[in-house]
Amino acid sequence: MLYLITMRKEAKKITKTTQGVISISSKGIGYVRTPDYEEDSEIDFRHLNTALHGDMVEIILHTKGHGRLTAEVSKIISRAKIGFSGVLEKENGLYFLKPDDTKMYTDILIPEKMPARNTSHREVGGLNGAKAGQKVYVEIISWKDPLKAPEGKVIKILGKPGDNNAEMHAIAIEKGFDSDFPQKIKEEAKKIRDLGIKNEDFTRRRDFRKILTFTIDPEDAKDFDDAISFREISGNEPTDAKAMAGMYEIGIHIADVSHYVKIGSELDHEAKNRGTSVYLVDRTIPMLPEILSNDLCSLLPNKDRLTISAVFIIDRNAIVKKEWFGRTVIHSQKRFTYEEAEESIKKIKSPLHKELSILNDLAKKLTKERFANGAISLDQEEVKFILDKNGVPIKVIKKEQGDSNKLIEEFMLLANKKVAETISKGTKKEDNVFVYRIHDNPSKEKMADLAFFLRSLGYKISLIDGIIPTYEINNLLKSLSGKNEENTVHRAVIRSMAKAIYSTKNVGHYGLAFEYYAHFTSPIRRYPDIVVHRLLTDHLKGLKVGKEKLSIYEEISRKSSEQEKCASDAERASIKYKQVEYMSSRIGQVFKGIISGVTEWGVYVEEMETKCEGLVRVRDIQDDFYVFNEKKLELVGQKKKKKYRLGDCIKIKVKNVDLERKTIDYLLI
Repeated sequence: MLYLITMRKEAKKITKTTQGVISISSKGIGYVRTPDYEEDSEIDFRHLNTALHGDMVEIILHTKGHGRLTAEVSKIISRAKIGFSGVLEKENGLYFLKPDDTKMYTDILIPEKMPARNTSHREVGGLNGAKAGQKVYVEIISWKDPLKAPEGKVIKILGKPGDNNAEMHAIAIEKGFDSDFPQKIKEEAKKIRDLGIKNEDFTRRRDFRKILTFTIDPEDAKDFDDAISFREISGNEPTDAKAMAGMYEIGIHIADVSHYVKIGSELDHEAKNRGTSVYLVDRTIPMLPEILSNDLCSLLPNKDRLTISAVFIIDRNAIVKKEWFGRTVIHSQKRFTYEEAEESIKKIKSPLHKELSILNDLAKKLTKERFANGAISLDQEEVKFILDKNGVPIKVIKKEQGDSNKLIEEFMLLANKKVAETISKGTKKEDNVFVYRIHDNPSKEKMADLAFFLRSLGYKISLIDGIIPTYEINNLLKSLSGKNEENTVHRAVIRSMAKAIYSTKNVGHYGLAFEYYAHFTSPIRRYPDIVVHRLLTDHLKGLKVGKEKLSIYEEISRKSSEQEKCASDAERASIKYKQVEYMSSRIGQVFKGIISGVTEWGVYVEEMETKCEGLVRVRDIQDDFYVFNEKKLELVGQKKKKKYRLGDCIKIKVKNVDLERKTIDYLLI
């Protein structure tokens, strides 16, 4: 049924106005953080005044009485988004979109005819050929009256509801990522690909084509950003290398995307707007067209490729003795999957066993040093879906993180850190314009909440100057390995941390314990890496980026951080959809689960093998009357005193699945 918004005016005493980002619950209630109060101000449905989740709004605060601080929206400053995916429906002759987004509290009316903006044109249809029952993407074009539903037009027909391609496309496009590129972008990419690599492109580049070079990537990867070269320095080399005999020259070679994607080009504009590639359960939506990302820029085996490199002379204790940065050309002799590299590390007769074993040993020493300096272990267990030909999940497996994964990670971290150090050290802050990857210190408020949570689970945690020491967090996470509550505690630790973002203002990277850090190693799939390549190239030429361009890089940092979050949301949404879809064919089946959350309305349970999280509602627990103990985060039966707490292992049965809302209901067994 078409959802129309109603609003009732109420006389309330006004104290002042403020601004903030509004969060809207699935029940249509808004919340805005107000700087002068500890709690968020609450805005009921009647006073949202067309505000949507994520919008920047101006609000009027009401007099603070004995209850919760309330407010009303007085102005929409900027919209977070205007596009929504959903199913087109028809009722009483009216077409409207029923949005997938549970935070969108109203349907969107789609007029069959819309007045053309230019009076010389005839009226055009808002349906754009769409029919009732189809999955579509709609943009709001008008919403002046909060008493009425917004009007929109169909931008794209996505397909049939429930179809894998339609659902995945809906998730991506609503977050701002379309798998289709504009025609002009495709044409520009094709011209670059057709030109290929010319002889003059090799000039003024350090040649690594005769040095052992290889890539290590996931089995299904096609966009190879990085390669590693390795050679042991002998005593028979030139005089300047004799002192380094027995050390290793290790090159981290990164695709030179900036050679092809020039500042101001259409490709550059598109990459800047996208910000990142998106990795959904069944597909990759690339930042650059595939003829570049999977071909000319990709460091494919047995092909000459242009790269920008960080080359280190490293001793046997993993101490960097010498470093070099610059443009290079490589020729990868071997493409490893992580599984193949893992086997080569462990088995003597496997390809490149000696080289990979040395690199693995060095990587472990780099890891040890990082944690000794205060880094935090934030790796979480992940799952991967096995899909049938129609994209339906038939099996879920755990992703294995072996030594080969950690080897690549550690050398990429080294390159990222050293590039940031090279540009930053010895330069006055006011003269240095750079795009850092920063991770601020956690707030004392969130640390106090984490400490309270951990103590409620029975763990002794200390606070020093309001912060839990990183070594204490690491020791706790290590002690939880293999225990039921491991993932729950891990998530709580991550939630207590600040979000890593891009910024021109360096505050260091708390999680990695690095004073300087940047993203340099993935330019095929991240726009900030392309920018860092350009800045590094200018720096090596002795060129400075003037303060007059600071605002440009501040906007790049802001936009890239924003797009990264959107991509992460899309990736999580695709996983959640597949989890719900997986359980939709298993209603009535019994599984083992771990309690991952406790609330007054029920307990959230994560199925142990697939990580499919669902809710056991309090009203469905019928052996007693249960009350929520907020202090200890547990449900307690009033008669039998039975308790349900975080980390408890229980048996569950799948009761119900809602693919539209992406929810799973479990029953206790």
